[in-house]
Amino acid sequence: MAEVLVLIGHIEGQIRKPGLELLTLARELGTPVAVCAGPGLDAEVIRTLARYGAHRVHLVESGELEDHPVGWVQVLADLAATAPQAVLLESTPEGREIAARLAVRLGSGVLTDAVDVRPGPEGPVVTQWAFAAGYEVTARVVTGVPVIAVKPNAVAPVPLAEEIEPEISRSGLDLDEASLRTHVVSRAVRHSTGRPQLTEAEVVVSGGRGLGGADHFELVERLADALGGAVGASRAAVDAGWYPHTHQVGQTGVTVSPQLYVALGISGAIQHRAGMQTSKTIVAVNKDREAPIFDLADHGVVGDLFSVVPQLLDEIARRRR
Repeated sequence: MAEVLVLIGHIEGQIRKPGLELLTLARELGTPVAVCAGPGLDAEVIRTLARYGAHRVHLVESGELEDHPVGWVQVLADLAATAPQAVLLESTPEGREIAARLAVRLGSGVLTDAVDVRPGPEGPVVTQWAFAAGYEVTARVVTGVPVIAVKPNAVAPVPLAEEIEPEISRSGLDLDEASLRTHVVSRAVRHSTGRPQLTEAEVVVSGGRGLGGADHFELVERLADALGGAVGASRAAVDAGWYPHTHQVGQTGVTVSPQLYVALGISGAIQHRAGMQTSKTIVAVNKDREAPIFDLADHGVVGDLFSVVPQLLDEIARRRR
C-alpha cells in the first residue's frame, strides 16, 4: 500500500492525542509514516507511534524547526517526492498554514477542517462540516498529493491489535530561504491549571451567558475538577470577557468531542453546537426549557444552575467517600 505521511506534533517528547488520531485515520488510507522532530524522542515514544500504526518513523534531526516551524513544509515536500497517498496534519492554525504552503509547493490541492477521511476509488474522500455543521460536505483532492488537515477529536485513537516493529529513518535539515523568512520571535509559558487540554479531555464542562459573570466561572471550574475534566466557554461568555478566548468551544473556537460534555447556562446556538455536537454524552443545565441545547442533549435539567450544580458536586463527593 502507498505511504501516508503524518506530521506528528509533540511537546518535550510527549505525543499529543491528535497525532494518534491522525495515525488511526492514516491506517485506513495506506501505510502510515510518522514524521517527527527527532530531538527529544525516546524509544518508548517510537513504540507508541508504532502501536497506533506507524510502520515507519521518520526523524528530522534538526533543532531549527522549533524556531522556524514553516520548515516543516520543506521537510514534507522532500518526503512527498515519493508520491504518497496523502499527507495528514492537524487542523490547527499552525497546521493549516503548513498545509496551505505545502500544497502550493507541491502543486496539489488542500482540504482543511476535515472531520473524517476515508479511502475512495480515486483517492481519499474527506468529510467536512459547513455553515456551523448545518451541512455535511464530501470532497476529494483531484490534483497532486492530497494535503489534508484534520480537526482534533475527529476520530477516537485506536491502537493496533498486534505490535509492529517500525522502520526508523532519519534526515537532517538545511533550511531554505522560504523557511527562514518566518521565525518565532518570543515565547511565553502558559499558566498550568493542572486540567487536561481542552481538545484532548475526556470530560469538558462549559459555561455560558447563564452564568451571569466572570466570578461565577468558579462553579464551572469546581465541577470540571470534580470530574477530572477541562473547562470550556461559549462565545457569549468569551466575548463578555468572562473567560479566555482559548477556551471557547464552537465554530470559531475549539472543536471538542469528549466522552462527556456538560453545558451550564448555554442556550445552544448553532455556532456553539458546531464545536461540541459529536460529544458522546451531552448534559445540559438551563432554566429556559425552550433552549435549543435540549434538542441536542442526552440528559437535560431545566433549572437554576446555581442550585443544580452545588447539588451535583455534593452528590459526586458523597459517592467518592
